[in-house]
Amino acid sequence: MGVLTTPELTIDSLDPLFKPRSVAVIGASSTPTKIGGLPIAFLLAQGFAGEIYPINPKASEIQGLAAYPAIGDVAGRVDLAIVAVPAAMAPTAVDDAIAAGVSGIVLFSSGFAEISDEGAQAQAALVERARQAGVRVLGPNCLGFMNLADKVFATFSPVVGQGVTKPGRIGLVSQSGAYGAYAFTLARERGLGLSYWITTGNEGGVDFADCVAWLAKDPDTDVILGYMEGCRDGRKLERALAAARDAGKPVVITKVGRTEIGAQAAASHTAALAGEDAVFDAVFRQYGVYRAHSIEEFFDIGYAVSVAGLPKGNELGVFTVSGGAGVLIADAADDVGLTLPALADKGQRRIRELVPFAAPRNPVDITGQITNDMSLFETSLDIMLEDGDYRMMLAFLAAAGGGPMGEEIVRQIVAVRDRYPDRLFCAVSVFKPEVRRLLEENGCLAFQDPSRAVRALAALAGFAEGFAGAPQGQVNGAKGQPIPLAAKTHSEADSFALLGQAGVSVPQHRLVTSAEEAAAAVEAFEGPLVAKIASADIGHKSDIGGVRLNLEGADAVAQAYTAITAAAAESCPLARLDGVLLSPMEGEGVECIVGVQRDPAFGPVMMLGLGGVFVEVLGDVSFRTAPLTAAMAMDMINELRGRDLLLGARGRPRADVAALADLMVRVSEFAVAAGDDLESLDINPVLVRPEGRGAVALDALVIGRADGREVTEEETV
Repeated sequence: MGVLTTPELTIDSLDPLFKPRSVAVIGASSTPTKIGGLPIAFLLAQGFAGEIYPINPKASEIQGLAAYPAIGDVAGRVDLAIVAVPAAMAPTAVDDAIAAGVSGIVLFSSGFAEISDEGAQAQAALVERARQAGVRVLGPNCLGFMNLADKVFATFSPVVGQGVTKPGRIGLVSQSGAYGAYAFTLARERGLGLSYWITTGNEGGVDFADCVAWLAKDPDTDVILGYMEGCRDGRKLERALAAARDAGKPVVITKVGRTEIGAQAAASHTAALAGEDAVFDAVFRQYGVYRAHSIEEFFDIGYAVSVAGLPKGNELGVFTVSGGAGVLIADAADDVGLTLPALADKGQRRIRELVPFAAPRNPVDITGQITNDMSLFETSLDIMLEDGDYRMMLAFLAAAGGGPMGEEIVRQIVAVRDRYPDRLFCAVSVFKPEVRRLLEENGCLAFQDPSRAVRALAALAGFAEGFAGAPQGQVNGAKGQPIPLAAKTHSEADSFALLGQAGVSVPQHRLVTSAEEAAAAVEAFEGPLVAKIASADIGHKSDIGGVRLNLEGADAVAQAYTAITAAAAESCPLARLDGVLLSPMEGEGVECIVGVQRDPAFGPVMMLGLGGVFVEVLGDVSFRTAPLTAAMAMDMINELRGRDLLLGARGRPRADVAALADLMVRVSEFAVAAGDDLESLDINPVLVRPEGRGAVALDALVIGRADGREVTEEETV
């Protein structure tokens, strides 16, 4: 007998789930308003072309269709089984569907992981049986999905009965069914076309990342909108976002929840700052995802991509009939990083020849003269595109779009767009519905609020820039040999040893355990010394008087030893004291912090911050998942608000940012090699010396995962 193998559940295996040619409804109802009746009613009403098989042992006919006692009684092939039965009956229904050879299951049933540990165990067992059979499961406890083009309505959401949005190029995924129904309704009201609408529920089988990865390869989807509440497998999500990025498909996500990671926060600056929300922000930036903070923004950007596509740059030309609106638009553009290059002198002269009192620079304001001569609009747009290097054009037309000039505005914009097909056009006005529709049918955006229009254009330009510069391929994997790490908080000396083995530059240092040994150790160093308490339980040494600087001579070092150990004993009477660490004083440079925090979903997350011990006060930090490349490290450096301190602000020498980036890469590789053994790591401060002189870790704290001791407040500072 051959060895049985489990079929590989690839992204392609989702095709029969989301594109079924036949659908069975287990728990089918003759009442169209019940959970088991709604999918059948929707499939019939919307014109699904495939076979529909109601499954109910108590009926021979349901909603005009022949019914079957069990799914195994269906003679034809069943691609998708919708399970609409109570939780107690769901395992049997799923097993019957698996035995019938279905490819996908949508499990409406609730009463699993969302209610109890027992429910979670039942859910896991059910989904594992499906996985072993190569069957994909969406749910349980979900509202299902819709495939708008193929008219597959595998859902019981009543929003379908209120009206269906048109098929389009936007794929929408929501972990929440209720929010998904709300978003579907808003999409319908705004006239947005959807390719797919998917809710994932408990994510026992198919999760949010699976859906994003599948939509990334779907030829009917151009942009992906997602609503997230959490993530259990961060690396899987990263692979999905990378797939969308590599396919050139913009992803817009609303992520809720700002829970912070509390582990070891008292000892680690990084842990105190690396909350869950900060990590998601970093991951989204890393993969070019736009994080929307309102439902308005969520749909504005999805709409803009689906109608106009992406621009060739971020240079914005603004035509306006109102000086005040022009200023508002210019301010909004500056806020979001769009550039408004001045119109060339030749173009400015041509505009003034048309309207002597116009403001021709950019924004180009021809005032209300457009009312007397409508041709000024098209002529001005042509001049701006001939004599200005604008990749995007925004025209503010006040209320003209809602009046008798509306159709003429469309005609002129379309005429200019035909002459400049590689430019992106956006019109802002109060438009009549038919005028808005004409603009959108011709690939021109139509907004009522100029600030919202500018934000959407900035997002499109950001996507285009990110896709152009993004490395192609999979998420970074582990590098180097695994590093076993003790499950404890390591002393500074031990931390230095670990980092030194990883290629991180650390200072010359010596651990001493008495004042006499401290005095004798002076001979091993040149120049002034720094003395620090050596204790794995004291993370913030300076806060308790555990640091002395600029020590010269044996007597000074011995006195410092006595003072430091006394201060530590008084402030932290239960802390373990290893002695005092001596090292040379460093010269000039910029103090940073480089840290790692193990995130439950994403694994080791890198942090870079400015300010050393003041990092929590300044809050100037950047995050990425590990490991880093040199380019990723430089991106983190460039994200810091105070990066000019590293680049030589106010006459200071430029810092060795290349050495800082190299140190960050080495730390990230150490973190990946340590794996789950590492809870967190602080190198604080990292002194970034002047250019060409390197960067050095002046203090370090490595915290192993699952340190069995319970550290009291008196021990840890």
